[in-house]
Amino acid sequence: MSTTYRQPGVVLTDRTFTVPLDHADPEGETIELYAREVVASKDADRDLPWLVYLQGGPGFGANRFIGRPAWLDRALDEYRVLLLDQRGTGRSTPVNRQTLPLRGGPQAQADHLAHFRGDSIVRDCETIRPLVTGGATWTVLGQSFGGFCAVSYLSMAPEGLTAAVITGGLPSLDAHADDVYRAAYPRIERKVAAHYRRYPQDVERARRIADHLLAHEVTLPNGYRLTVEAFQSLGIVLGGGDGSHRLHFLLENAFVRTPGGPELSDAFQEEVQAQLSFAGHPLYALIHEAIYGQDARPTDWSAERVRAEFPQFDAAKALAGEGPLLFTGETIHPWLFDCDPALRPLRETAELLAARTDWTPLYDRARLAENEVPVAAAVYHDDMYVDTAHALETARSIRGLRTWVTDEFEHDGVRAGGPRVLDRLLALTRDEV
Repeated sequence: MSTTYRQPGVVLTDRTFTVPLDHADPEGETIELYAREVVASKDADRDLPWLVYLQGGPGFGANRFIGRPAWLDRALDEYRVLLLDQRGTGRSTPVNRQTLPLRGGPQAQADHLAHFRGDSIVRDCETIRPLVTGGATWTVLGQSFGGFCAVSYLSMAPEGLTAAVITGGLPSLDAHADDVYRAAYPRIERKVAAHYRRYPQDVERARRIADHLLAHEVTLPNGYRLTVEAFQSLGIVLGGGDGSHRLHFLLENAFVRTPGGPELSDAFQEEVQAQLSFAGHPLYALIHEAIYGQDARPTDWSAERVRAEFPQFDAAKALAGEGPLLFTGETIHPWLFDCDPALRPLRETAELLAARTDWTPLYDRARLAENEVPVAAAVYHDDMYVDTAHALETARSIRGLRTWVTDEFEHDGVRAGGPRVLDRLLALTRDEV
């Protein structure tokens, strides 16, 4: 059953679908997918082509838009849009610390989570596409991890696509997670350095907060243990267009005077826990490194291991000298499963995923080399989350792909750039620019 309702300028329809948990066993267990159909009010009764949006992540539901903001405004000029909550996210069958025990113990949970990568998401799309479009092809818009899924789509089921548009999401086709993070840490360091050039007063502020955390045990109101490493992970916001400003405003009022001396303020703690908690998106922490697993090599907490190769990120060493404290970025570490109450019950499950050695390939180089689907990709120069060199190497490996390399935007350009980013990429797929 579907429900239709209205917002300013758009008509929305809630849709649900049943798909196999394991597409290799189509008669086995099923899960539910949720998607929100959006069409311009004036076009509600028209037969339009479809665009399916794949959100970044992994582990995030699709955007909850109100009206026609950002890229959606441009898409609704000519498409019906399907905002898909990828499996395990949003209103689709949930996966979290509350539901995973239904699977059994940690090993059963880890085996279950192996079905939540990009290959399964593509098969979900192909399962529901005939139900949505009547069998017609559709255009996929993939942001970040959604772009990774779009490249898997081109590898696995290009016959389902009219075109593919990718924003900040061209993955390496064969890099191990270690290669991804060895490329990432220098980019993260550059973003931190740029932040401190913009806001030099934040050097001392960050050092003071880190000093306090090294000397005190701080537990946030939701039970999150705020260690200095967890504080450093706030640097993830530096990958967005307004991230440096957001970090600055967070740091500027960190302390409050109390009878017992300076303490981290309630307001600061509230903002930090909202930023750091994985309660709303635990899949991001659980399978983030698994999206880089494609062979018998375990990911084995890659970001944590590789970080040791970059001692400048060691907070204690930085504070012992005169150097600035370095924030980190889109990296998942084992200590997160001790700090975050939403993740603590899943620590053993996460360890089993990190040790897994039976990952299957997500991309098909041979098929991509013969690609006939029009593809365009925005590559954000020095993107904090996706390595530019890896992205351009992949772009050269996909026949016919056209790139738009720009430093006008950060990783969130498709949102921050309004209609312009999608408009340009659609034009590239049509050879109009």
